[in-house]
Amino acid sequence: MASCRDCHAWGVTRMREWLCTACHGWRKTKSMGTCQSCHAALAVNDEQACRLCWHQYRVTGAKAAGLGLLAANQSGQQLFFADLRHVAASQRRGYRRPGFDPAPSARPDVLPFTAVPYHQLVLFDSERDLRRGRIQGFPSTAHPEMAAFLKQTTLELAARQGWSSNNVENVQRGLAIVLALQDTPGAPVRTTEVLRLKQLGLNRTRVLEVCQAAGLLHDDQGPAIDRWVAGAIALLPQQMQSELAHWYSVMASGSKTQPRSKPRSETTIRLYLRWSLPALRTWAATGHTSLREITADEIRAVLPSTGNPRSTMGRGLRCIFRILKAHKLVFLNPLNRIQTGVEATTIPLPLPPTKLREALESTDPATAAVTALAAFYGLRTGQLRSLLLTDLHSGYLHLDQRRIPLATPVRDRIKAWLEYREECWPNTANQHLFISRQSATEHRPVGYDWVTRRIGTTTQKVREDRILQELIATNGDLRRICDMFGLTIGGAQRYAAILGLTDLANG
Repeated sequence: MASCRDCHAWGVTRMREWLCTACHGWRKTKSMGTCQSCHAALAVNDEQACRLCWHQYRVTGAKAAGLGLLAANQSGQQLFFADLRHVAASQRRGYRRPGFDPAPSARPDVLPFTAVPYHQLVLFDSERDLRRGRIQGFPSTAHPEMAAFLKQTTLELAARQGWSSNNVENVQRGLAIVLALQDTPGAPVRTTEVLRLKQLGLNRTRVLEVCQAAGLLHDDQGPAIDRWVAGAIALLPQQMQSELAHWYSVMASGSKTQPRSKPRSETTIRLYLRWSLPALRTWAATGHTSLREITADEIRAVLPSTGNPRSTMGRGLRCIFRILKAHKLVFLNPLNRIQTGVEATTIPLPLPPTKLREALESTDPATAAVTALAAFYGLRTGQLRSLLLTDLHSGYLHLDQRRIPLATPVRDRIKAWLEYREECWPNTANQHLFISRQSATEHRPVGYDWVTRRIGTTTQKVREDRILQELIATNGDLRRICDMFGLTIGGAQRYAAILGLTDLANG
């Protein structure tokens, strides 16, 4: 063994002409020249830097801090062993970028940091244009101890979650900009300050994650549902806004005094308000300033004549008036004697056989694996997203206190996906079974759209097809499909009635 001819890393052999893997790839994509830092005649990049000097420039954080190449290398360079760093696979299947270094490890030589206990007031709030800062340059941070602590936290988080060097550089650059523009140097970073990085196209999510991990994040935005409700009712009259704000408070937090109620989910709040907004805006446009003025005739005037639109608007308005009446903000509920009907249910239908066969036989391991789990076991989108690596072991799928044996076709496809997952993201800390390019460096599951795009249709349609086929194969065994798909007896009877198995459904 010997040292690499370019970067002097120890442990290379003659297999790559006495070059390490990174330098071998570097020479393939770079042209020969003279490094402006070490003045060696080697392969250099567009900035006229050899791989060793450029590597030192990146891992020391000099690039993110705005320092030059010469400043990063003036005190010497850190050498290393060759080919010991895992080369992160590209997100494109079967492609690896030559010369790509993973995230650097954390340095344990930075002291803990405590935020300052005060807050500097400003004369007036102004909107900062970060694009001008990109042209004119940003000032340096007034609190280098805080910058060093956040840098250490970034490196530790990157090592745990398998971030690439580019991700680390972007996060460090974003932190440097945020710290440079703080009104109170040394104070916790505010969420609104980080969100301004959108102007520069930097990753705000990871910057927020680093600040949260360091204990230096102050969320000055509040829940997203608060902003959505405030924006939805912003154009209504002031009194109507006040009444709807009280309704939202009861729905979101519940009521511990008479009349007592439990908090409702954000999804329920959004649906009820979205269904009611057309009626509320119509009343506001006709001169009404308060929901106390609404009568039964005005309810009938805005309700659609038939169908699901009438049912959903009726549900939303009934919820609003019921809560306001219980809390004595309106005199009566004008929907008491109005029938709005119930929502029509859909009829489960089988899918064309070729629809699932194409996805099951796909050359994409993710598509084949997620389709197999959905087609064989009727899993919903939420269940597929939340599956962990530990939920599949010993040949069984452990889901919702159920132990489901895995069929051989499903095992083969999951095995192929796990091998592909390990090849592309060997250092990921995400424990979910299915991950994507975005979620591989985080702990969150894949999105709902990711599952739908892989299968080519919604999991609900696949689930309905699977239940119908199983019901036919078992001659209407309701107990079996209840155990296999987690259905209630009522849900199983719905499928049996569609197939004409009325005797079994009623029995």
